[in-house]
Amino acid sequence: MKFFLTILLTCVAGTAFADEWRPAKDYLFIAEDCSTDDDAERCRLMKQTWERDYNGAIKGDYQGQRNVAYCLSTGCSDLYGTVLRKNAVLGCAWHIVIVNSGHLDANTTDIAMMKLYCGPHYIDDDARVMANAQARTILKMLGLTAQLQ
Repeated sequence: MKFFLTILLTCVAGTAFADEWRPAKDYLFIAEDCSTDDDAERCRLMKQTWERDYNGAIKGDYQGQRNVAYCLSTGCSDLYGTVLRKNAVLGCAWHIVIVNSGHLDANTTDIAMMKLYCGPHYIDDDARVMANAQARTILKMLGLTAQLQ
């Protein structure tokens, strides 16, 4: 009986962990304390800004989601320098989430951004399939349900 209970708890714990948000620092190229950066103060500011935006995004904050979507799509070197890992597929997924979340502040710019960053200049058809799947997961983790098209 103990054996089966242990297996059951392991499976449940593994499933719960799979639905947890990755920490903001996982998307950064920099040392956690910015000690190896040429401009440590700027590095700390960029890191704080990214963490603020990312933590807001995973809580459903509209502007945080827009910033995260843009930065993952482009690498966001204009805002964060070269400290952020670009992930065009995940960036597209966040754009899909924004358009499908029902934010009252969302507008046609968000649709245009989704069309651009989920379009052929940024990702291919296979990557778009992955982005849609990731968007579904993100929406679920945000506690939202939406019909993706």
